[in-house]
Amino acid sequence: MNTGSVMPAGSRRESSGGAPTGKLSGAQRKAIVAGTIGNTVEWVDWALYSIFAKIIADEFFPKGNGAVALLSTLAVFAVGFVMRPVGAAVLGAYADRHGRKKGMTLTVALMAGAGFIIAITPSYEAIGVLSPLLLLIARLVQGFSAGGEFGSSSAFLVESAARGRRAFAGAWQQVSVAGGVLIASLLGTLTTSVLSDETLHSWGWRVAFIFGGLLGLVGLWLRVSVEDTESFTQAQGSGRTRTNPVKAMFVEHPAATLRVVGITIAGTLTYYIWVNYLPTYANVTTGIPLKTALLSQTLCLIIFVIALPFAGLLSDRIGRKPTMAGFAGGFVVLAWPLLHLLHNSFLSLFLVQLVGMLMILGYSANCAVIMAEQFPAEVRATGIALPYALAVAVFGGTAPYITTWLHESGHSDMLWIYVAAAALISLVVYLTMPETKDKEFH
Repeated sequence: MNTGSVMPAGSRRESSGGAPTGKLSGAQRKAIVAGTIGNTVEWVDWALYSIFAKIIADEFFPKGNGAVALLSTLAVFAVGFVMRPVGAAVLGAYADRHGRKKGMTLTVALMAGAGFIIAITPSYEAIGVLSPLLLLIARLVQGFSAGGEFGSSSAFLVESAARGRRAFAGAWQQVSVAGGVLIASLLGTLTTSVLSDETLHSWGWRVAFIFGGLLGLVGLWLRVSVEDTESFTQAQGSGRTRTNPVKAMFVEHPAATLRVVGITIAGTLTYYIWVNYLPTYANVTTGIPLKTALLSQTLCLIIFVIALPFAGLLSDRIGRKPTMAGFAGGFVVLAWPLLHLLHNSFLSLFLVQLVGMLMILGYSANCAVIMAEQFPAEVRATGIALPYALAVAVFGGTAPYITTWLHESGHSDMLWIYVAAAALISLVVYLTMPETKDKEFH
């Protein structure tokens, strides 16, 4: 596919609040495809860490206490999220000053490079404490990259859309994230099914990370080949770009900044439990084989990815508030029965994952567009990235650790309270926020 020069001048007039038609031009469709593919391959490496968390624990930490090693691995996972707000502030501001294209190119290069480092780092038995130290550095770099990625790619996709298709275009940001998780899950399923446990621990898991890094290079090529959005070029041409987008976001848009945090709380918590970590959690808590859990995850992700654009179309038709309220309200009501249905069987895990992921559609189809609609172009990438990253660091990055800790301390039955409380907070935000479906966009 030719992704070069996908956005000639004047091809995005609909995206800046012009014609209310929901039709996408050919150039807009090409930009969405290019943005989606580039974002997909970046998230493969990020998701692989969660999938192989148990093996990484055995390889990078001292042997003897499996639970301590797993918690240490998840702590490194959480520490990676500490860098997300830093990356959001630095890379989000970079994208607001220099363009979405340059911001997205930098993030994918950082993510791929860190993935290669994880793939080639020797085990703890080979180099001692240097092994977890290199793992920590790589995850910090990946966290930095991921922090800026969401703002840049979300702004790029939503700004590339026709006015009546902004949620549809924004949904592809999450299609790409879920697509990256799906590819990682397929890699996990393939390696755990084909390789013996000894081979998988020895080098099999490393092949998955190397493959993910190579896909990152594909994403880099795609992002170099696209043009920037009209919203950014107009802001730049009219002198509206800011030298300090972070300060401008906090000073000029405080309510929108806080709203993005509230929007994110339930979404990131449920996403990281249901989409990323549930296979490992089910393996640890119920004893279900990891390859069986990964198969369930893969099948559910396929359904999730297919349904996401349709959920975006629904949001463009009926609004952001009702679709997001349906997601949060669903988890308030169903968190307890879903988590209590989780047993050592493929069917129970599949049903729990599928129902949860179908509810998460209400968040994932809306998060990029609703955040983009809170801010003008000159602070949009920063406004999306930074408050989102802060919420993700607190609620998403700690979710696997807290989930595992609850199990290890004998309180697995309290996980539903954790999920339902987060969903209730976001439900209040969704019900009280202004509807932005028909908001003018510039």
